[in-house]
Amino acid sequence: MVEVVVTGISLVSALGKSLADSWQQLLAGKSGIHIYQPFLELEPHPLGLIDKQPAQVRVLTQQLVASVLQDAGLVSPVPNCGVVIGSSRSHQAAWEEMAKWMYLEVESGGSVRSRGSMRSRGSEINIFPPYPSYSSHPAYSCWLDTLPHMNAIAAARQIGATGIVLAPMAACATSIWAIAQATFLIQSGQCQQVMTGGTEAAITPLTLTGFQNMGALAKTGSYPFDLHREGLVLGEGGAMFILESAESAKQRQAKVYGKILGFGLTTDAYHPNTPEPEGKSAIAAIKQCLERSHLTPKDIDYIHAHGTATQINDQIESKLIQNLFPQSVPVSSTKGATGHTIGASGALGVAFCLMALQQQILPPCTGLKQPEFDLNLVKEARKTKVQRVLCFSFGFGGQNAVLALEK
Repeated sequence: MVEVVVTGISLVSALGKSLADSWQQLLAGKSGIHIYQPFLELEPHPLGLIDKQPAQVRVLTQQLVASVLQDAGLVSPVPNCGVVIGSSRSHQAAWEEMAKWMYLEVESGGSVRSRGSMRSRGSEINIFPPYPSYSSHPAYSCWLDTLPHMNAIAAARQIGATGIVLAPMAACATSIWAIAQATFLIQSGQCQQVMTGGTEAAITPLTLTGFQNMGALAKTGSYPFDLHREGLVLGEGGAMFILESAESAKQRQAKVYGKILGFGLTTDAYHPNTPEPEGKSAIAAIKQCLERSHLTPKDIDYIHAHGTATQINDQIESKLIQNLFPQSVPVSSTKGATGHTIGASGALGVAFCLMALQQQILPPCTGLKQPEFDLNLVKEARKTKVQRVLCFSFGFGGQNAVLALEK
């Protein structure tokens, strides 16, 4: 089997605009979550914003791509490099903006105009502005660039990659799914190098309102595995990696962060947003990953949990860890520091796992004060021997992804 190694990492999060900054803030127990009101029509929420206003996925991806290429010691163009970049929301923010422009045109008097009107409170409410009005919006001239897969294609253009381009979307499991696909491309001999990872600019009115209506949003902050956890906090950011065969890395004398041992991917086939109560499919993904990696539960030195700080997710995830692993295995979730970056969350988790392997330090479960579950939860950064780790991502629709990494 071809060995797959990681030779480049870039990361941007609410904790910092580089991997080094985010990692140092994480180890110090800091959180990038604060109360913001980016949309005046919505109430303030705790959010993991990179800046004071929501990011654009296009700009975020450009930054990550440029940084990971530099970190890996590669110079554009790299025509033979595969590209597998996932995003759960992709350009949704741009589509929401276009929809708002399309449907609402506020007159100086405050009424809303439309093609095909209806009456409300005695006045005319219009839903569609005349065609020239919304067709003149600058976003409409490049609407093709906002299709879901175009984020990955734009990254390929940026580095001059002319081979395989994939753009997986699997809710919160997106990034690990992308890394798994990239790993397979190398193992199967289709690529020697692949740029992979995930980016997410998910803080939009629709996303906030949707999670709010589900009762999933926290009111003050993110507290994974805590007795008084409130729910998830939306965050934004991303992480990108250069994967390549060990032979390729050796030939160009590249630095190596760690090795990808294997992965597990399953689906619950149960419910759109509630995990299967017994965690059967998630357990199957973990077992699949361990088997492919030639590991047993006792071989694992650290688990980066999905740990969304929602009631159901943390409960089910804790139960499956207790059922499968020794009680001594250290566990933490970094979402209390970065917020839940949805499709990019697995990529952030993998980056932090690789830093843990490189520096032999376990990242803390930021926000945890009073654990509810009998797990070896990492409350503060901990120096220890770390050789093999697992990273979990469990997404809506019951999409489960697990990745095994080795020093």
